Amino acid sequence: MKAYELRGLSLAELALVARPEPRPKTGQVLLKMRAVGLNARDRQIIAGHYPIGKGLPLVPLSDGVGEVVAVGAGVTRVAVGDRVAPIFAQRWLSGPRAPDTWSSTLGADLDGLLQEFVVLHEDGVVSVPTHLTDAEGATLGTAGVAAWHALVTQGRVAAGDYVLIQGTGSVSLFALQFALLRGARAIVTSGSPKKLERARALGATAVLLRTEADWVSRVRDLTQGHGVDHVIDVTGDLEAAVACLRLGGLISQIGYLAKTRLEVNVIPFLLANARLQGISVGPRSTFEDMNRAIGAHALRPIVARQIEFAQAAEAFSLSDSASEFGKTIVTF
Repeated sequence: MKAYELRGLSLAELALVARPEPRPKTGQVLLKMRAVGLNARDRQIIAGHYPIGKGLPLVPLSDGVGEVVAVGAGVTRVAVGDRVAPIFAQRWLSGPRAPDTWSSTLGADLDGLLQEFVVLHEDGVVSVPTHLTDAEGATLGTAGVAAWHALVTQGRVAAGDYVLIQGTGSVSLFALQFALLRGARAIVTSGSPKKLERARALGATAVLLRTEADWVSRVRDLTQGHGVDHVIDVTGDLEAAVACLRLGGLISQIGYLAKTRLEVNVIPFLLANARLQGISVGPRSTFEDMNRAIGAHALRPIVARQIEFAQAAEAFSLSDSASEFGKTIVTF
C-alpha cells in the first residue's frame, strides 16, 4: 500500500512510500481510508513546533473516514462495510483526560491516517453520520470534537447564551455551527472582512473586525453591557476574552494559533470571576454525542477544498492559507 512518512521536521521530508498492507489482530479493524483532513496541529508537527511521542518516521494526520474492510477475532462494535472515523486519542474513551489515554494520539504518538489502509482497535473508531460525504466526515475528529467538548460537554451552552468566537478557523466554524444548533447567539471576530461575511451567512448574530480598535466595547454593547457567557479563543488573547466576558463566564482556550503564552491583568480576571478551561479535543464519548446531534440536525461541516492523495504534500501549504474558510481534505 501507499503511505506518506514524515522523515524529518519539514515539509520537504514528507515522502510517499510503499508499506506492507496491515492485517487486523484480535480486537482490531482494518480501514480502507476514503478521506483525511488537515489540522493546524499537523502543520505544527511538520514544523517541529508540536511534540511527537512516536519518533520518526511518522505517518501524519489524525482526522479521517474509512470503510471497515476486515475485522479481527472478537470484534463486536463494527462490521465489514461500516463507515467509521478514528478518534483522536485512541485510548481516551470517556471521562477526563489522563496521561495513559492521552499518549495514544494519531499522527504523533501513533502513526496517523495519511495511508491507504490503517489498523486500529475497535474501541478507537466511531460511526459517521450517514448524511455526510466522506470529505465532510473527515473534518470532525479534532476541530469538531474540540468545539463540542468546549461548548456543550464542558460549557453546557444553552439557548439564549451569547458566545464570542475568536477567529474563523476550523474550530471556530464548528463552534459557530454548534452554538446556533443549541439556540445560542454567536458573535464572531476575524481579521478578514470576507470571512466575516461568510460567518454572517452561516447565521452569526454579529460579526466584528478585530482590526477595529473598539471591537471589545462593541461586544459589550451587543450584550447590553453584560458581556458574553462563553468565549471560544484560538488566538491566545486572554486579556480581550476577559474584557468581553460576563460575570462568572467561561473562556475555552483551544490551541495556540497566534500565541503560546497567555497573559492577563489579574485584577480584571478576578473581578469578572472568570473561569478558564483548556480544551484538548475530547474523548470518544464526546465524538459520539456530537455525531448524534449532527445527524439529528443534518448539520454539514464546511469543506474548503479537496486534494487527491497523490498531491497530499500540497495540502499542507494550502491549508495554511489566510483565505481558507473550512477544511482542506485529502481524498483517496
